[in-house]
Amino acid sequence: MSKPTSGAFEKTPGWLDWYAGPSKPRFVLPPGAVDAHCHVFGPGAEFPYAPERKYTPCDASKGELFALRDQLGFARNVIVQATCHGADNRALVDACIASGGRARGVATVRRSVSDDELRALHAAGVRGVRFNFVRRLVDFTPKDELAEIAARIAVLGWHVVVYFEAQDLPGLWDFFTTLPTIVVVDHMGRPDVTQPVHGPEFALFLRLMHEHPNIWSKVSCPERLSVAGPPALAGEQAPYRDVVPFARRLVETFPDRVLWGTDWPHPNLRGHMPDDGLLVGFIPHIATTPDLQRKLLVDNPMRLYWPEEG
Repeated sequence: MSKPTSGAFEKTPGWLDWYAGPSKPRFVLPPGAVDAHCHVFGPGAEFPYAPERKYTPCDASKGELFALRDQLGFARNVIVQATCHGADNRALVDACIASGGRARGVATVRRSVSDDELRALHAAGVRGVRFNFVRRLVDFTPKDELAEIAARIAVLGWHVVVYFEAQDLPGLWDFFTTLPTIVVVDHMGRPDVTQPVHGPEFALFLRLMHEHPNIWSKVSCPERLSVAGPPALAGEQAPYRDVVPFARRLVETFPDRVLWGTDWPHPNLRGHMPDDGLLVGFIPHIATTPDLQRKLLVDNPMRLYWPEEG
């Protein structure tokens, strides 16, 4: 993979570029595995970043994403619209089309989007919309507008992806539980992994999933949640071991409603940039049997994003 660049835009100070030499994972992915959460950034010279963005990333093109897919052993990608592109989904659509059917997308749309535009997004491979509730990344869209969007995309068979932080779940509970679609929670709702896995904060998230069978979770981003960090030497212990109990609990409790993704190119990451090959080594520690691994990496994402393939 080539080294990242900043293209026509100046990167946010301190921005960590993605790891340009990912190792080959020791864990062999099951055939047909899907990286169900990743992004493309620009390139900025071709797909300019949104004027209202709160950060400017390095470029991370579709070609570089597809090279990573092949290096890690994935068959397909689900590309999630990055906040730096706002509701301009052109980079996402371009990547989905260029994938030859091997990528699907999760877009960002506004109330003003037309039905024709939604149908064009569907034809390109979009199967969901993302609602972001992390204030440091984006300004909240009013809930009535989001509810209107959710009702419109439900007709297309799409789902809603939500990104929030654990302490905000009580205030978002009623909104999430009234959405008329499948709701996929990014990164386990960002639990505080210094707290017990049986503690009240994570128990609330488990209760949300128990009581509402339309709610799914991505068990992704250990590099973003971990305090312990990766092991000093690859393979000597579980990567990001303090996140393992949380992700394993979800995989074992809700095996048919979990997804996993790399989060490449790891936007807004602090501290270190992970080797994505090492990151794949997290998977067998949270999905400990071949059956659970196949559900997490193949069956569940295929059911959600490629249902026409059975």
